[in-house]
Amino acid sequence: MKPGDKLFDNINGAIRKCKVGVAVFSPRYCESYFCLHELALMMESRKKVIPIFCDIKPSQLRAVDNGKCAMEDIRRFNWALEEAKYTVGLTFDSLKGNWSDVVTSASDNVIKTLIEMEGEKADAAP
Repeated sequence: MKPGDKLFDNINGAIRKCKVGVAVFSPRYCESYFCLHELALMMESRKKVIPIFCDIKPSQLRAVDNGKCAMEDIRRFNWALEEAKYTVGLTFDSLKGNWSDVVTSASDNVIKTLIEMEGEKADAAP
């Protein structure tokens, strides 16, 4: 992106074009409108999402109404978070783990998913 580009237009377009999404959940993830918006868009677009739970348990994820978002957005965000909670993901404890191992594992999962998608596409071709 370059100066003057509309942030949401670029992000939304990229999410709609992607095949796989990775969401890195942290203790402050749910405080970010942008993170929640991107997650909701990935889930609404039925993208395969690989969650990484970094220093947080899935059960701790919830969007809180801080008065800055419309109630419809809060409902949308909580729905997307519920979807993510029940998706098999990776976990990372920053006190015990090696971040590069998690990144490698996530990358391997994305590549495997893309290869599987291509195989399914080839199998479906006439």
